[in-house]
Amino acid sequence: MRAPSADVAETIAQIRASLVRAHLDLVRNGLVVWTGGNVSARVPGAELMVIKPSGVDYDDLTPESMVVCDLHGRVVEGDLAPSSDTEAHAYIYRHMPAVGGVTHTHSTYAVAWAARGERVPCVLTAMADEFGGDIPVAPFAMIGTDAIGKVVVAALRDSTSPAVLVQNHGPFTVGRDARAAVKAAVMCEDVCRTVHIARQLGEPLPIAADDIRQLHDRYQNAYGQR
Repeated sequence: MRAPSADVAETIAQIRASLVRAHLDLVRNGLVVWTGGNVSARVPGAELMVIKPSGVDYDDLTPESMVVCDLHGRVVEGDLAPSSDTEAHAYIYRHMPAVGGVTHTHSTYAVAWAARGERVPCVLTAMADEFGGDIPVAPFAMIGTDAIGKVVVAALRDSTSPAVLVQNHGPFTVGRDARAAVKAAVMCEDVCRTVHIARQLGEPLPIAADDIRQLHDRYQNAYGQR
């Protein structure tokens, strides 16, 4: 593969630095333990992605340690082996062109829902805002190939949710960039925890579908500074 152009190389350098910050956000929000979990980002204007190296402590991550791969998971640039989820991320990028970032965590409450193979019902306005409905569940798939990518894409194809729980594994989230994917992972864990607690007290009350649509539209298109 040809060396990236100067513009693409500069973009890759910026992404490498942003991914160090993104991974530290996972730690700050309590979404990962030890070396588990990963964040990747698509390289705009190139058929490339950048992802965390496999099995490296979060405290030891540097821009230089991030690994550049093509969208089939083959290493293009970097001295370390990429994450074991690289082929899954690559599959997502190939089949979801609007996705610019992917995050995977082993956060406690989201993994607990995944272990039950159960979708998270949309019973909170925060869920309607961020996810636009339930958080779906994908079937179990083996780590280390593109199998997880396939079940993630299938689960999200007809969903407004940027998050999916892979059965017996944990959450994968997507976004327009890595920061958005990390935000979705933070929100996923938060609502999984809250809905779990609510179920200990009784059956959570559903939100009407029309209200969910209005809440989602407002949050996605009017909330915050524009």
